[in-house]
Amino acid sequence: MKPYNQENQTKGEEVREMFDRIAPKYDLLNHTLSAGIDKIWRRRVVRIARGHHPRHILDMATGTGDLAIALARGIQGVRVVGCDPSQGMLEVARRKVAERGLESRITLEVGFSEELSNFADESFDVVTVAFGVRNFDRMEAGLNELKRVLRPGGLLVVLEFSNPTNPLIAGLYRWYSHHILPRVGGAVSKDRSAYEYLPASVDEFPTPARFIEILHGLGFRDGKSRSQSFGIAQIHTALK
Repeated sequence: MKPYNQENQTKGEEVREMFDRIAPKYDLLNHTLSAGIDKIWRRRVVRIARGHHPRHILDMATGTGDLAIALARGIQGVRVVGCDPSQGMLEVARRKVAERGLESRITLEVGFSEELSNFADESFDVVTVAFGVRNFDRMEAGLNELKRVLRPGGLLVVLEFSNPTNPLIAGLYRWYSHHILPRVGGAVSKDRSAYEYLPASVDEFPTPARFIEILHGLGFRDGKSRSQSFGIAQIHTALK
């Protein structure tokens, strides 16, 4: 992946174009390369969100809609807005939503985390982000905008990859993510640079403790991180 801001592109614009390119193969690769573990993590996010008894949820960086669909299926009566900057990913999401007959429960919109002008202040009971915060153009600005659209007492749930702290697990995970994932992902998607960017973006993401510090610094409270699968991923939660 070429450096950000080359040809006046921001990180957000370049990441959006990358996801547009890999959208047709994204689900196949995502579920295959994770051995389906990502589905377990999403179910846990749904359980956490359901405990907050939401009526309206924003799923930011919804991608191909997996979490939005899981939320709509797993929480009775909830309405979900899935928002993503990539038209290519949303096209896949729309097909999946239609196939499952969830058009009345899920609305899909193009949108950027740093500028959610379509949504009024305090519009949502819960905001979720799965594997998207590390792709925000300006992370703190994006998180602050998510806080704006949350109602007082509303819940933020962030599912994100992380680096394991156990040396053995960390070594195996790093070998897989930096060598196997780019090779296989690149061969299937014909875009190796995308699957080199993904593990690199995980390496650059704040540690769980630091991410919670960032949330508290933005005015969220009661931040917690829940380690998933030996620390390969984390579910971060905080209240507005």
